[in-house]
Amino acid sequence: MVAAARAIETRRPDALAQDVYAEHFVRGARSSAGWPVRPEEVPDGEANPLWGRLGRYFGLRTRVLDDHLLQSTRAGARQVVLLGAGLDTRAYRLDWPPGCSVFEVDRGEVLAFKHEVLDGLGATPKVVRRPIGADLCADWAEALLGNGFDPAVPCTWLAEGVLLYLPNLAERGLIDTVDRLSAAGGTLAYEVKVGWEQPEVRDNPVYSSTKQQIGVDLLALFDREPRPDSAQDLSSRGWTTSVHTPFDFTRRHGRGPRPEPNDALASNRWVFAGTGQRSPRPG
Repeated sequence: MVAAARAIETRRPDALAQDVYAEHFVRGARSSAGWPVRPEEVPDGEANPLWGRLGRYFGLRTRVLDDHLLQSTRAGARQVVLLGAGLDTRAYRLDWPPGCSVFEVDRGEVLAFKHEVLDGLGATPKVVRRPIGADLCADWAEALLGNGFDPAVPCTWLAEGVLLYLPNLAERGLIDTVDRLSAAGGTLAYEVKVGWEQPEVRDNPVYSSTKQQIGVDLLALFDREPRPDSAQDLSSRGWTTSVHTPFDFTRRHGRGPRPEPNDALASNRWVFAGTGQRSPRPG
């Protein structure tokens, strides 16, 4: 679904992000082969709650996090870890500074599908890329360290759209591991939802149209456990944190989703954190 949104965004005349590989993932999977990948294929165009409003949200999120990663690496981070990388193609499409390595952590079957599609296109990464098959609900740190990750080197971590689906304990473990393996000059960006959606929000067309159009029940995918306050946790560990709504960036870029009544996006928060001048924790 997110790949389809990126494909549509790529073809918009006022595109916020470009991902020429996204449409090939959509076409390469049997379950999504008939989904739209261009604006002209979207029923009702921008008025479509899924491919219009939610799709634009994913386009904005892609742009904001692209900018964050490039800013962090240009400031000195030489390692990038994409947690729950999915069909992320940043290793192939962004212009990274020399000397960077991108680690992609996700389940083996997800990475295998991505490799099949990208290899079929003859795609070549623009950076040293290290795919790591691991489950974020298990001990993924050992696999990361075993594939060349150096906790003494500044790293920028990204958990894009993954914490919404992880159990409370797995999110706490992820934050603890990132903190333990982060040297001075490191950053972390991630997305969360604040609380659980009220009944009037669960009836929002973003949720209902997604289920009707592509059979994906987003509300059923979100983890229902009480969420930890990971931003506060990071602050207590000495990180600097800033928390934003997506609408902050809609205003900044002049395009993207805007608030609406009973908004499915109103509880979304994008968190950016930095280690400052500190050393990684031992262990």
